[in-house]
Amino acid sequence: MKTRTPADQIPFRYRTIDSATGVTRETAKRVAERLGVDETQAIHIALHEMAVKLLPQYEADDGPLTVVQVRQIKKHVPQGKKRSVRSSLFEVETT
Repeated sequence: MKTRTPADQIPFRYRTIDSATGVTRETAKRVAERLGVDETQAIHIALHEMAVKLLPQYEADDGPLTVVQVRQIKKHVPQGKKRSVRSSLFEVETT
C-alpha cells in the first residue's frame, strides 16, 4: 500500500450552505448514506461523474476525414437507402 504524502492530498472544506459550487457536510453525509459509502467515496463518485460528463473519454483522432476517406466509406456503405457519413464524433466549438 502506498504511503500518502501531503503532495498526494488536497484540503477539502465543506460550504456553510448548499449552492451550485459546493455542499454542506450534512448534505455530503446524506449523499454518502444514500449511496451506501463514506463521504470520501461519495466525493470520488461525484468527481468521476463530472469527469465522464466533461472530459473526452478517448483520444481525439486526426481531425475531419479527407474527401478520399469519405469516398472510400461511401463506397462500402450498402446502396439503396439515403445514408450520411459524419466526419467527426466530437462537437467542435466555434467562437
